[in-house]
Amino acid sequence: MFTAYLTVTLLASAVTGLAAVANLIGHEYPKKQADKIRVPRSWTLPLGALLAAGSLGLLAGFAVPVLGTLAAAGLVLYFLAAFGAHLRAHAYDLGPWALFFSLAVAALSVNLAYH
Repeated sequence: MFTAYLTVTLLASAVTGLAAVANLIGHEYPKKQADKIRVPRSWTLPLGALLAAGSLGLLAGFAVPVLGTLAAAGLVLYFLAAFGAHLRAHAYDLGPWALFFSLAVAALSVNLAYH
């Protein structure tokens, strides 16, 4: 079980961390997504900070398990809100969202199962 916990948590942290970096450095992809779902571009930095906090929280969970569980739950909520934003904007290209959401749910699941 530890191997699954380790693998899923590291993968979710890495993918979420890359998304955070893309938001924080002002990459074009998050900006295009913000335009597509009608979210102000000025939100990309705070949203990137939330993603970074979730990514680092998953890693902190190795030392303090409750932090990893809370970070994973926060990421699930973050991506549920993103889903709502996509639906509100009638943006139904949900492939990337599904990947991020699945990883967040998997991270939460292994955190709950392992601890």
